Amino acid sequence: MGKPTGFLEYKRELPRRRPVAERINDYFEIYEEFPEDKVRTQGARCMDCGVPFCHTGCPLNNIIPDWNDLVYRDRWKDAIRVLHSTNNFPEFTGRVCPAPCEAACVLGINEPPVTIKQIEKSIIEHAFDEGWVVAEPPRTRTGKKIAVVGSGPAGLAAAQQLNRAGHTVTVFEKADRIGGLLRYGIPDFKMEKRVLDRRLRQMEAEGVMFRPNSHVGGNIPASRLRAEFDAILLAGGAESPRDLKVPGRELKGIHFAMEFLAQQNRRVAGDPIPPHEEILATGKRVAIIGGGDTGADCLGTCHRQKAVSVHQLEIMPMPPEQRAPQTPWPLWPLQLRVESSHEEGGIREWSVATIKFTGDANGNVTQLHAVRVGPPPAFEPVPGTEFVLEVDLVLLAMGFTGPARGGMLEELGVQLDARGNVATDATYMTSVPGVFAAGDMRRGQSLVVWAISEGRKAARSVDAYLMGRSSLP
Repeated sequence: MGKPTGFLEYKRELPRRRPVAERINDYFEIYEEFPEDKVRTQGARCMDCGVPFCHTGCPLNNIIPDWNDLVYRDRWKDAIRVLHSTNNFPEFTGRVCPAPCEAACVLGINEPPVTIKQIEKSIIEHAFDEGWVVAEPPRTRTGKKIAVVGSGPAGLAAAQQLNRAGHTVTVFEKADRIGGLLRYGIPDFKMEKRVLDRRLRQMEAEGVMFRPNSHVGGNIPASRLRAEFDAILLAGGAESPRDLKVPGRELKGIHFAMEFLAQQNRRVAGDPIPPHEEILATGKRVAIIGGGDTGADCLGTCHRQKAVSVHQLEIMPMPPEQRAPQTPWPLWPLQLRVESSHEEGGIREWSVATIKFTGDANGNVTQLHAVRVGPPPAFEPVPGTEFVLEVDLVLLAMGFTGPARGGMLEELGVQLDARGNVATDATYMTSVPGVFAAGDMRRGQSLVVWAISEGRKAARSVDAYLMGRSSLP
């Protein structure tokens, strides 16, 4: 715990977001610096709560009260040791995790919860600034070779764990750069890519080998991996976007969210985009279909590209402003969330279903036809509530349905579960001996923190499979 009476003395405080008028003109992270003395004060709010529910709220089971207390006591080096003991990449989760730990904080029953996410971010940034995050190569090598397919958070976490266990690990990534959705899915205003690159440099120094432009099941046969490696871990994510099958879907100007977001990340990285491939909101009337995090990422990107107008449409009803009764503490609360992108502008619409799209003579989308609907699960249209939005660009941000079918999965012959994800047993092994799966490819679309957790657990199982036992946490 922190200071015994800290939760009574101090209020919750977070770093300020940069002014909207400033931040929508760049792609830098939106938060201002937060002084370390204020971080220590926030650590003091952690209570001696007896049963720290934040542990179970966090998929990584982070030892949160311990590092809150260490920060309060100005023992930063001990804090990063405790934090790294459960989380390979707190600089990622400290930026983009929605913080289910805070939703489960005991103080949060009747007061604003401890600022766990901000303290986590502050610990890792302090550690990098002090030079405490260094390469930790294994002392000996086992002689075992492991292929990790996919370089998102699950694949990277597993790769680092397995490499530190002494195995020779090669990470295959079909994109031109390593990082998966961390690289091409999360906008730079939420996480600048220098944060990812510095961690990759550490992993390379530890001995992890990265192979971008390596599409397993494409330019690299899956059979080659089976022949050359002692074990394979599939961590390719849930890449199949949910489509909207309504009349007019084929019109030009309707795109999946990830096409739009990945392209902007490439622009920020300095990559040229061929004019005929450009997806830009500049000067356009935009509709985003989907009210989740991906939709909010599209919204913030549209603001920065200077769209004329943006509507974000969600089929679900508007959540309550406070925690809904059906999701009591310590559950993840159903409640209205206002992201930074929503502060920047745009119009949010709830209980709306898209009926069809219509376009002009050149095949470009010009109108979105919608209707107000009733509550789930029926979503019955409300008579007389039909309306039309004039649009030039439509972005589909309705989630994902599972991993990409065919290709690698078909070549390997792994079985899928009822939801279309890769089926595994309790040890994360698929139906094919020696082939494991973790992250969104196994559990479906989820959070970065869940991906890291899955990668660590799968790494332990792979290590035990190869060596008969494992000392990995």
